[in-house]
Amino acid sequence: MSEHSLSAAPTHSRWNRDLKPRLVIAPGDTVHLECQDASGAQVRPGMTVAEYLKIDRERIHALTGPIFVEGAELGDVLEIKVLEVAHKGWGWSSVIAGLGFLKERFAEPFLFHWKLEGDLSRSLAPAVVPLRPFCGVMGVAPAEAGEFRTRPPGVFGGNMDVRELSSGATLYLPVLNRGALFSAGDAHAAQGDGEVCINGIECPADVTLRFQLHKRQALAGPLIESTAHQEIQAAEAWIVVESGNDAVAAARAATSRMIDLLVARWGFSDVHAYLLCSVAMNLRLSQVVNEPMYTVSAAVPKHVLPPGKFF
Repeated sequence: MSEHSLSAAPTHSRWNRDLKPRLVIAPGDTVHLECQDASGAQVRPGMTVAEYLKIDRERIHALTGPIFVEGAELGDVLEIKVLEVAHKGWGWSSVIAGLGFLKERFAEPFLFHWKLEGDLSRSLAPAVVPLRPFCGVMGVAPAEAGEFRTRPPGVFGGNMDVRELSSGATLYLPVLNRGALFSAGDAHAAQGDGEVCINGIECPADVTLRFQLHKRQALAGPLIESTAHQEIQAAEAWIVVESGNDAVAAARAATSRMIDLLVARWGFSDVHAYLLCSVAMNLRLSQVVNEPMYTVSAAVPKHVLPPGKFF
């Protein structure tokens, strides 16, 4: 098992399975990634809203990668253990005309700068915001040939904005191309479920990930094994992630996948799994701003189930 470092530049802001890998690793390796903020290092502390409106939005997400994992083939599962996501002391959030969950109410552009102090920020007084940094975008190259914007998430992961993907979490993704071709970025120092204004606390970050490969394993979409976090009252959980144009349909798909996992891994009957989901599962909107795609998370806390592993 080796350790590698990967600088942010040159970043990429499109998914494309034909992008040349910037790093080749073996299963079991650890990678230290430098990630720019979502703007691709265009936003800076003290920037005015007028300056912000002039940034090149074609560079949004500015992902670090792709990383080629030796031995990864179509039909495998890539495991990504999040060892650390460390912010660099500053971040920003914005309102952009025509975007966001309440775009009709908030039509004027706005830019807010955050000072990040360890595990909290006091910038938005009198609130004290707990920080739990994570990458809003973590994904493998999509199966389809061509170039795709990074905004819509999918089976491959991508712009999921699931805040449970912080230090200690594990993400499982289906491998859709040889080598998997993993990329990450769009780090957030904090984010609420929904990410309603279009941003979390966008920030540059240093990210450390460990990769494992599970051969010939079926996985229909992203699966997260989260860690506990007392500040936001989050328990360790198994989390199924689904994205789609219809949030209700995505919620049904996430619930159905969770039932399938409970049946396959813990031996529940279909109906008992259904009942368990009804009384113990947390069904949440993780993001509602990447229209027309919405992301739904279905989480069952680990303390509800006997200990177990998926792969």
